[in-house]
Amino acid sequence: MSASKMPTPQPAERVGAAPRNKVVDGPADEPDFRTLLNAWLESHRASLVDSLRRLARQPIGSFFTCLVMAVALSLPMGLSLLLDNVEKLGGSWQRAAQISLFLDMSAGERDGQALREQIAAMDDVSDAEWISREQALEEFQQLSGLGQALKELPENPLPGVVLVTPKEVDKAKLEALRQRLAELPKVEQAQLDLVWVERLTAILKLGDRFVFGLSLLLILALLLVIGNTIRLHIENRRAEIEVIKLVGGTDGYVRRPFLYMGALYGFGAGIFAWLLLAFGLDWLNDAVVRLAGLYGSDFALGGVPSSDGFSLLLGAVLLGYIGAWLAVARHLNELAPR
Repeated sequence: MSASKMPTPQPAERVGAAPRNKVVDGPADEPDFRTLLNAWLESHRASLVDSLRRLARQPIGSFFTCLVMAVALSLPMGLSLLLDNVEKLGGSWQRAAQISLFLDMSAGERDGQALREQIAAMDDVSDAEWISREQALEEFQQLSGLGQALKELPENPLPGVVLVTPKEVDKAKLEALRQRLAELPKVEQAQLDLVWVERLTAILKLGDRFVFGLSLLLILALLLVIGNTIRLHIENRRAEIEVIKLVGGTDGYVRRPFLYMGALYGFGAGIFAWLLLAFGLDWLNDAVVRLAGLYGSDFALGGVPSSDGFSLLLGAVLLGYIGAWLAVARHLNELAPR
């Protein structure tokens, strides 16, 4: 056979290979929104599952990390709940800030009752109580122990009194109310212990500032704890992360598992802190009830409200997430492959 008649060689076909597709000019079809969304959700699901597995492999370390965070979270929240319970004694604070109206000696029972009704109808008054001269003398005899000596007096020296309980314990408002009550007819003197009100207000403000400052310090401590924990996880996976970035893994892909891990640490710490607060308040309530009973009060500490508990849980998750973000952002540049 001559060379001119030899067949032109063709490229070999691999056995079982798929038929070649024709080359189509133009850009390839881009994935639709649903495909991108499914890929995004699958990536987050895989990161969450991977974080859960890694935490489950170190149960003791994960437990103590969550416990340390829970103690730091429960301290400011516990103090805040105690202040809220103290504020429930609003009736006691208001009674301590009562305005005593001493009527002149000529005011009788009818005058006192009419004045009491007039004062009780005021907007900034919570309650008004009328104490007649006879009732005041009887109470003074019982409390002072001078019953026999007082009986020797020719007449009752005590005036009638109207005790006014304000709605708000505020120095400026109380002083304005006292001046207004002092101008009422039959009122000889209006007395208010403003020093005690100032002390009470200062104590409550001091408690609020102390809780705020403690919260800031413990939040900083929590960020340091979660940041150091995430840093250790980063160091343990340094080689794996360098390989991921070498093959084109983005910073977001590298960061995602650690963010989930920080959020899971925060979630566990929030649950533990909620349980610690509930147990601690219940344990402390027994002593509070006994102490209040000695003063003739039925005051008792309330538990952890559901709204405060969920706020604590959400705050713990956010702190864990932020701490992990800061830790990864700090070390992300060091994770570039060399």
